[in-house]
Formats: sequence, structure tokens, C-alpha cells
Amino acid sequence: MLKQSRLLFRVAVFLVLSHPILPSFSAQTLEPLYRDNSGFRAVTISDGLEHPWALAFLPDGRMLVTERPGRLRLIEKGRLNPTPVSGLPEITASGQGGLLDIVLHPDYRNNGWLYFSYVAFGKGGMGTRVARARLDGLQLKELEVLFRMNIGSMTGHHFGSRLLFDRAGFLYITVGERGDRRRAQRLNDHAGSVIRLHDDGRIPSDNPFVDLPDAAPEIFSYGHRNPQGMALHPQTGEVWLHEHGPQGGDELNLLHAGQNYGWPVITYGVEYGIGTSIGEGTHKPGMAQPIYYWVPSIAPSGMSFYDGDRFPEWRGSLFIGSLKFRLLVRLELDHGEVVKEERLLRGVLGRIRDVRTGPDGLIYLLTDESNGRLVRLEPAGL
Repeated sequence: MLKQSRLLFRVAVFLVLSHPILPSFSAQTLEPLYRDNSGFRAVTISDGLEHPWALAFLPDGRMLVTERPGRLRLIEKGRLNPTPVSGLPEITASGQGGLLDIVLHPDYRNNGWLYFSYVAFGKGGMGTRVARARLDGLQLKELEVLFRMNIGSMTGHHFGSRLLFDRAGFLYITVGERGDRRRAQRLNDHAGSVIRLHDDGRIPSDNPFVDLPDAAPEIFSYGHRNPQGMALHPQTGEVWLHEHGPQGGDELNLLHAGQNYGWPVITYGVEYGIGTSIGEGTHKPGMAQPIYYWVPSIAPSGMSFYDGDRFPEWRGSLFIGSLKFRLLVRLELDHGEVVKEERLLRGVLGRIRDVRTGPDGLIYLLTDESNGRLVRLEPAGL
């Protein structure tokens, strides 16, 4: 059944790509375009954001947005504060790197900790880092760096950098393989891995490789290429993540301790431009198969399970932004398998970098542009 679904999906993708992409529309035109078919409208909350990367909701209704060039912005009552938040560490904005993800501690109301990922120079060059701080007005205070990638490089891509807290309070960090695919199979190298820490940066004693000589004890899983989406399943509490493949082979995976996710030994993608195979094929014993994959690639970024009440027909769906096709992907799941894919907002908003479900039950998107926008999806009759 799954193989048949994948074949039908590839045929559908071919048919879709054979038609021209819709022109770009302003937020005011979205309602009549989508009211009849999908029952939602898209409203711009704020523009003027320079390559925004991630969004976090504060308990008092304000929102924080990271801008990749190295600024943290505050949005209050739909207005972007012209003054960036101060107190960030030194950030290297190069290529795909800069100020990236941001999340709140699960007990933020009591402890006030904000966690954010960014790129900075260290041993060997640029690498992913994670710090935490407390917000006081428009200033970050009590800054603590919790994680530093152990080996950097001078390439400007594949930083990964999504952050997530699970139900037990562990912090997960995705780290890309920095464009050097061999590094993803090395357990002494943070590149191409998912990191798991306590909220204060300590290494959990039950991490899978903590007792393995020469392995980096922070590593929870490995064999990743460039994971830019991570979300917690609202019913099971499982950690899901997706990542960029090469040409084809973007993957949706379920995270397991100690698992090898295969890159670059196995992949459904091929070499850019020339189309030759990579590694040893698509399967190998001891390496995980994706729950779902995309050929051609959609360039996924951002991901959120929808568990709100404002869109009851979407409850339980998984939403993923697509940078390449400039759209929003909605996946329907049944017992951990993808049974349907729907593509929304094709060519309307641009490159969708982040996807979040708000505390109000609405869906929020960030567009990756020099004049990026924060957009909210609402029921058409709101």
C-alpha cells in the first residue's frame, strides 16, 4: 500500500509541476482564492522582517521572531518593534547561517528561559551553537551558552538548527553535516546528528552513546543530512523530524535513541545535476527507513502538528513549509503512516521557512525573504 501511495504521489507531483505556478498575491486577495476550496484565509500580521527564521509565542501574547542576519525582533499587537532585542552573543551570518531557531522553556512562566540557536566561529570554523537567556524589556540577560558544535568548518550551509523540548524536559538540537557528508557517520563528530541535553546543558546519563569510547556523549541519533524541522506529536509525545535530501529524497523521520538514519550510505536522492546514485542504495540493515519521503525534493523547513480547535478538519495533521515549491504541505497520518498529502498556498506567499501552531489555535507562517512576513491562517468566516 505504501509503495502504491508513493507511486501515485510521484505521478501527482509530475502533473502539478507541468502547470505554471500561480503569481504572487497580496494577503487581501487570499480569502476569495481559498474560501471555497479550503475554508481558510491568510492574513499578514507583520512584514519588514529580513529573512526571518523562527517564531516563538510569549505567554502575554507578544511574539519573538529571529532574523537570520542576527537580530531578534519583538511583535506586539501586530506591530513590529523597530528596535531589535539586545544582548545576543556574537553571531556569524554567513550563507545559510546566522540567528536561527528559538523556543521557550516548558516552564517559561516561572523561570523565563529563552533558548536560541545560532552560528559562530569556533574550532575549525563556523558551527551551530545553542544558548539561553532571560528577556527583560528589549534586552537579553543572564546569557549562557549550552552547546557548541565540536568541529566547525568554513562552508556556509547545512547548519540544521531546530530546537525542541520533549515532555520529559529534554532539549533536542538538530545539527547539519555542514556539507561534508562523511561526517554524518562519525560518532565523535556533532555534524549530521541530533543532540539531546538537559535544559541546563548537562548530558543525560541515559544518552545512547554516553558510555561508548570516543563517541560524543551529546549525540542522540546520527546519519542526518540537514534537519530543519522538528515537532512533538501531541498524542504520543514522540519526536518527529524532517530533513533535506540531495536532489530528491527529503525525509520525514521518527526519532529513536541511537538510531542511524543512513546519510550518506542510503538515500532516495541522487547527486545534483548529474543524477548518479549516492552510497549503497535506499536500504541497509541497521539503518532507519523514513516514514515518508519526497521525490522531487520540496526543501522542507519548519514543522508543526495541528492540535487546535479552529480548523477541526485539520486536527491531527502535520504541516511543513516548502522552500523550493513555495507552499505549505499538509500531511494526514494514520497510526504513524502518511495516508494523504495536500499542498496549500502554492506560489502565494513565497518560501515558507517556519510553521507554528499558535496558542489561539491558528497557524502561523514565516516567509524567507529580504522583506519577510509573519502570516496567520484563519478560518475564512472569522
